[in-house]
Amino acid sequence: MKKLLPIIFIAFFFCLESRAQFAKWTDSELILNNGVVERTIALPSSRGNFITTSYKPLEGKFSYFTSNNLDFQFEFGGEKYSGKSDWKLLNIEAAKDSLEGNGAVVSLQSGDGKLQVAIKFLLYPNLPVIRKSLIVTNLGIDESALEAVDVERFSVTSYQPSTFSWIYSDYGRRRSIGPYEGNMQDALLIVHNMDWEAGILIGNEATGVLKRTSVFWESPEISAGLTHKNARFPFRKWIKPQESFETPQVFSMVYNNQREPHDILNLTVPDFVRKHMGIRLSELEEKPTFVYNTWNPFKKDINEKLIMELADAAAAAGMKEFVIDDGWQNNYGDWGIDKTKFPNGLKPVFDYIKSLGMKPGLWISVGSAAPDSKVYHEHPEWFVKGKDGEFSNLHVEDDNSEIRSACFSTGWKDYIKDILLELSLDYGLEYLKLDFAVVTSAYVFNPEISGCYATDHDHHGDHHESMYTNYERMWELFDELHAAKPDLFIDCTFEAMGGLQLIDFAMLKHAEGNWMSNFEGTNGEKTDMRVRNMAWWRSPAMPATALVIGNPQMQDKGWEMHIKSIAGALPIMLGDPRQLNLEDLKKYRAYADWLQAMEEKHGFMSYRQDLYGFGEPMEGQWDGFQRINTETKSGGIVGVFRHGSVDSKRRILVKYLDPTAVYQILTHDGKPIADMTGNDLATKGFEIELLKEYEGELLEIIKI
Repeated sequence: MKKLLPIIFIAFFFCLESRAQFAKWTDSELILNNGVVERTIALPSSRGNFITTSYKPLEGKFSYFTSNNLDFQFEFGGEKYSGKSDWKLLNIEAAKDSLEGNGAVVSLQSGDGKLQVAIKFLLYPNLPVIRKSLIVTNLGIDESALEAVDVERFSVTSYQPSTFSWIYSDYGRRRSIGPYEGNMQDALLIVHNMDWEAGILIGNEATGVLKRTSVFWESPEISAGLTHKNARFPFRKWIKPQESFETPQVFSMVYNNQREPHDILNLTVPDFVRKHMGIRLSELEEKPTFVYNTWNPFKKDINEKLIMELADAAAAAGMKEFVIDDGWQNNYGDWGIDKTKFPNGLKPVFDYIKSLGMKPGLWISVGSAAPDSKVYHEHPEWFVKGKDGEFSNLHVEDDNSEIRSACFSTGWKDYIKDILLELSLDYGLEYLKLDFAVVTSAYVFNPEISGCYATDHDHHGDHHESMYTNYERMWELFDELHAAKPDLFIDCTFEAMGGLQLIDFAMLKHAEGNWMSNFEGTNGEKTDMRVRNMAWWRSPAMPATALVIGNPQMQDKGWEMHIKSIAGALPIMLGDPRQLNLEDLKKYRAYADWLQAMEEKHGFMSYRQDLYGFGEPMEGQWDGFQRINTETKSGGIVGVFRHGSVDSKRRILVKYLDPTAVYQILTHDGKPIADMTGNDLATKGFEIELLKEYEGELLEIIKI
């Protein structure tokens, strides 16, 4: 045993070194430094303030912040606390996570003795990222409410930042001048000074409608965290004596020497999200490459015979996943199988889908029950109460006839988990589309119709707390499903998220995809424009493969443009594949096989970047995307589109390849266009001609 001690000691020493390498401290100062960025924090050596005195990239000039930043702010028990409150330093410890993050956690006690707060910082290798959360512990004798939480709060220098900075809000896509108060769609926001060629990116990992990021809103400050008390959907968390609560994380990136934030958004953010955030897509070994869903045009009018016929045609077209949407069940809530439509049950149907080489999927409303369901009559205590004390339908206003909304703060969570586990494990489901409002609705605009007003539900103390708790309990459900079936693809729709086309980092850590839209109609190029616009709008802040964009139909006239457009997100099609002739089915199969081959060669489904020099898809312009593997640099795919432009030719530049390697550019059907070095592709590019006003092309870029 004695011979092992030196080895154990050395291993322990290196473990400590690894944990502490991005953080150093004394009794008066904490320095966070990973070789890319540095943040210095003045500590209350005995009693005093906790303030960030410097935060900057290590190289070059950076003049955004003052030396007296508030650092954080929140209300607890009706009292306001911030970095400038009176704090006693308790201790500092090294901190780490399982995805290469390390830094420090600083524990403070408030001067009034009512609470303890631990501020956790994590940095990551070779990235300008500092990730932060607060852990608040109640030291009092009474339960108290935590509210209005700003996890990060920076003070900017006078005049220049607030006067000359562009604010890129709405997933980093909408540009404006401040002041600005963000909302549910601001999971990512950039503040960029084009004169200084510098800025700060804020990523808010708070959940759903409860995130808030503000820029110069009430003061010359930038803050991010959870919604305040005057918000449409206020955050509140009741903390019992001696219990703790950890806030969602906020990450920030400071940068300089960038004329505009293109590379930060297209390269740095996706690298962090893919490798270090802990998103579900990164854990999925095999990503879907072509999905079929039954919703349009069939809606709920489905049965065994129809599904079998659709499965035959979808398989012939090369689909890899086959998802049965609404209409298979006898009612909402009990989730029994409609034996009139499916007399043999669903398992033979799923087995048949698998025999055709496709993965079966199923739609379920994760938090709804019909008024005549058995579960609603046996457990009314599991359901949401409205402000009037009556049972509520969160999903659609003024229509309480079809469903009751369940409250995840009750036994409902375990009840629905058992149903989903049976379907996944016993029936072999590999894709779950989980739908309908859980906290609030994308279609209800009265914020009072949200959350749960019941006072006797186990996991929320009041209405405001119910919103946060019900999101968190839904995430717990997803995690438990993944623990039982790690490769399960969970599609958490924007309806379940609670906002139109809403997706965020919180969802990505618990579900693989998000049904982003219900684009109805067969509007040809208008549908294609909506698809490409939605994919552009949400990416690259959000991983493209998480964007499930419905409802283009397989039999639409000009369906090839549907496929080319949707290749910039998660390829998914609806419609009636039985209407396709043999020639069209062969074309579909060729596209499906090509997408699968591109994924096998390049892993392109983990990547998407803007095509340099191309902006938001719009009428009269060209638009495009690239999905280049920036780790292996083997290549990837490019999509280019002429959408009513008077120009029939455009030069295409492709970035993020190996500058010295030679690449071949091929059309999707294998026709060579050019051979070029990575450097020439990024600086000179190649020319594409599209003769039709509304036309597109998919290309492969491959290292040779």
